[in-house]
This record gives sequence, C-alpha cells and structure tokens, in this order.
Amino acid sequence: MNKVGIERIVLGIDPGTNVLGYCVLEQKGKELNLLEMDIIRLGTVQEMSTKMKLLFDTIVSIIDKYHPDILSIEAPFFGKNIQSMLKLGRAQGLCIAAAFSRDIPFVEYAPRRIKQSITGNGSSSKEQVALMLQRILKFEDMPKYLDATDALAAALCYINQRDIVYEETTPAKPKSKKASWASFVSDNPNKVR
Repeated sequence: MNKVGIERIVLGIDPGTNVLGYCVLEQKGKELNLLEMDIIRLGTVQEMSTKMKLLFDTIVSIIDKYHPDILSIEAPFFGKNIQSMLKLGRAQGLCIAAAFSRDIPFVEYAPRRIKQSITGNGSSSKEQVALMLQRILKFEDMPKYLDATDALAAALCYINQRDIVYEETTPAKPKSKKASWASFVSDNPNKVR
C-alpha cells in the first residue's frame, strides 16, 4: 500500500490534568487537513474525581464527533515529581479508556521520538516543534497553549511513522556489493580485528 491511497483520521493527545492538548488530523493520501486543535482546561476543577470524569467525557465527545481511526498519545515523561507523574498517568489512562470505549486503538510515543519525527531533533523545544508544525500544516494562528501543538505533533508522528513502514514495504533498489558489511569485511580483512 502506498501513501497515496491512505485515508485516516488521527486523534492526537498531549495528556495533562490541568491543561490537556488535543487535535484531530485527517490524512487523505498526501494531503493533511487539521480538523481541530485545542486544549481542555481542567486546572480550575479541584476535585480529582470530577476532573477525571470531565476529561473522560470530553474525549469521548471528541471521538463521537470525528470518529478517528487511531489515538496517538504522548507517553508520560519521567520527571522528579512522582505525584505529577501519577496524575499524568491517570489522564493518559482515561484518554486511552475513552478510545477503547469506542473501539479505537491507540499508539504511544515518547516525547523525544515525537520531536525527532517533527523537527529531526529529539531535544527540540516546544516552540521549535510548534513552528515546524505551522510550516508543515500552514495554520495561521499559533495556539496560546503549546499543549495543543504537542498533541498535533503526536498525531503527525503517527502518520510519519506509519508512512515509513509503508515505504519500507515497497521494493528497494538492489544494494551494491560494496554496501554490505560482509562485503566490506571480505574486501578489507586487515581493517577488521
């Protein structure tokens, strides 16, 4: 299957318990359409159970509106604050549960892998990722919260990773004899110990 025949909708999420970024990205062949990119503000809700219920219900409503084929979500990063990590894990788990409630599969990517996929550098800043996404998808207004562009990066990372798999399945040009390690070793026995 080549990239031209692909049609899918990807829900991207940058999980958070105070601000959660999400986006819906549609791919039709080589064309990408940003259907929605926003945040869910949860910081004003004090009761954790209320906050988690609101998060779950909102993600389900987004899924019901757009019917995505996949959820692409950023994995929690390992920081020093254990309580923050636990809360982030809860938010991520609820997003995945919301997807499962509608039979939507999910993929998870580490933050460095997402940044690498978008900018070519796993150490890029949020601002660098956002600017690259703006160039790629040509949206005019930069969101106030970069959690939204982080969600977009997660969605585009899935598309980029899937397209690499498709490209790898197409027949490759035969490699020259000198391109293989075995050929190098046999041609240069004095350089290998």
